[in-house]
Amino acid sequence: MDYKALAQEYMEVMYQMRRQNTQKHINESLHGESFVLFYISKHDGHVIPSDISNEMGITSARIAATLNSLERKGLISRRIDIEDRRRILIDLTDEGRVQADKQYEMIMNMTTNLLHYLGEEDSVNFIRIMKKLSEKSPEDFM
Repeated sequence: MDYKALAQEYMEVMYQMRRQNTQKHINESLHGESFVLFYISKHDGHVIPSDISNEMGITSARIAATLNSLERKGLISRRIDIEDRRRILIDLTDEGRVQADKQYEMIMNMTTNLLHYLGEEDSVNFIRIMKKLSEKSPEDFM
């Protein structure tokens, strides 16, 4: 099998998908404020900034800026942890929860439509391949 030719075809398809913004909304949900809202909503108010920083693999300064922005928009609130007063817990406001839920529904609808377009067999194979790739780090392919 000519893996170089397949790699070239893969790069061309990825370029085409990027130009068409095929995955843009889904990818955006995995970054920045969107991800932070989703992460907090899934952890039900038991989130500290370092949890988010570790999950996203970004600096605490970047998380602080993101949290400040979300707080200014009225999407999150901060409170002192009663069990450890040195820690600050992050909660979604009602508006933040609505925003996170809307975003989640949008991504679920887009993903469902994408998988429906692929059909049952291709969808199952796509998920299988994505799971396989998620088990490796980029360094494993260098």
